[in-house]
Amino acid sequence: MHLGIDFGTTHSVVALSDRGNYPVLQFTADDGTIYDHYPSVVADNGSTLRFGFDALAVDGDPEWEVRRSFKRSLYEVDAGFSQTIELKDRSLPAVEVIALFLRQLQRDLAERSNLPAKAINGHFSAVLAVPANAHSAARLITLEAFRQAEFDVLAMLNEPSAAGIEYAHRYRSTLTHQRENVLVYDLGGGTFDSTLVLMRDKRHDVLLSRGLGRLGGDDFDLCLLELVLTQLRGSSSLNGSARRRLKNHCREQKEKIHPNTRRVPIEVGAHLTAAERDAIGLSEDHVEMIAAEDYEKACRPLVDRTLEVLGELHREWQGPKPTEEWGDLAGLYVVGGASSLPVVARRLRDVYGRRVHRSNYPASAIAIGLAIAFDQSAGYEVTERFSRQFGVFREGLSGERVEFDVIFDGSTQLPGDDTVVEARRRYRPRHNVGHYRFIECGWLDSRGVPSGDITSFANVLYPFDPALRGSQQLDRAPVLRQGEPFCEVEECYRVDRNGIVELTITDVETGYEQSQRLNARR
Repeated sequence: MHLGIDFGTTHSVVALSDRGNYPVLQFTADDGTIYDHYPSVVADNGSTLRFGFDALAVDGDPEWEVRRSFKRSLYEVDAGFSQTIELKDRSLPAVEVIALFLRQLQRDLAERSNLPAKAINGHFSAVLAVPANAHSAARLITLEAFRQAEFDVLAMLNEPSAAGIEYAHRYRSTLTHQRENVLVYDLGGGTFDSTLVLMRDKRHDVLLSRGLGRLGGDDFDLCLLELVLTQLRGSSSLNGSARRRLKNHCREQKEKIHPNTRRVPIEVGAHLTAAERDAIGLSEDHVEMIAAEDYEKACRPLVDRTLEVLGELHREWQGPKPTEEWGDLAGLYVVGGASSLPVVARRLRDVYGRRVHRSNYPASAIAIGLAIAFDQSAGYEVTERFSRQFGVFREGLSGERVEFDVIFDGSTQLPGDDTVVEARRRYRPRHNVGHYRFIECGWLDSRGVPSGDITSFANVLYPFDPALRGSQQLDRAPVLRQGEPFCEVEECYRVDRNGIVELTITDVETGYEQSQRLNARR
């Protein structure tokens, strides 16, 4: 048996692979309420951290600061392995906070969940998911945190790829020899991903992926909060703590919206302190009513951004044709907790018509797919791709301009085992110091310029001039050029099955080399 773990922005979901069955595990809160998810929450009082249900238990206590959606810090454009998470009066390394969260998840799997006793043996084997658009640093931090929490990590899949497996498990009848492609639309709490998967029998080949690293359910919560604050007299005097409490309530009310909702009640008075109510003249039972039509109008630009990403993916796949001409599309599979909003379903059906299939378990589809993925009896085989554009800025025209050189792109097929995919480059530099500026991005525009979510990584310096080797201040050395090459250099890039890249630069004449993972700022 193993677990499929979808570490989510607002909720984490765990599914069990048990002899052809893939149940989503349930957790029991302190008040006896049963949940089919685990809250991705951390609380800090300045000296102690609490996680999950223990963190929710102190929500509202002024001595504690409860931080939701802490996972989003992994997708900052300049995030690296040294990325931190801001808590009450301190910041801690993201990998440390996530590892502590995962250790608490382990304890609660044993003590709060319906995980069978025979599966609780102190050894947790798991298949993980990350957003398809997650840059390499986020992947590395996630993988390292699970390892520090002593999970035996079997594999790490992209979230839409896992959802595609769950789709094939439930909707096999929609796949034919004429229509074998499934487009996965994954709108989660913090990120949006879209992936085109070719499904032939039980072999799944990921063809293309596009996404947005900073768009998800949190942004829809903020839309509702902004409507409330616009209507609320004196809201400008509310501090950050009051706004966070109201936003959390907006999230709860958002999750209750259904296609027949006409008004969304926000119990403002109940979620402010007496002093905050007095400052703006409200009673404890004050309620702001938000018209569902107004909320849908406010959310529509967010949904349209996801449709723009689908359009980009479509143009890359079939050329500049109208979106409606996905001729070989078996279906658009909609997953992710934020996808339950009626405005999402309406806009997708406007564009894709009857091909839209919404998962019966939108918040659990990824975890279920992960549980299925490494079940040998299920027999699924997934071929992942790099999903992003990874490259380096180089000088062109003898230093007159800077060009972006792609090393691994979205068509790069990742290995399915512990081997690596390599890319090599050899040249004879005429300047004394190599300055490599690596980035990842969602895609390249028509001019070859990085576009979409762009993440920069550590700048790598390499001494082409042998006289500079061993220097501790290479960044201060003036860059000089000469007529003859300093040496002959080979760059070797290796990417593993998790999408993590390592670089080795070698002077092929002397053997001098430097190696570095390119997933992290240090």
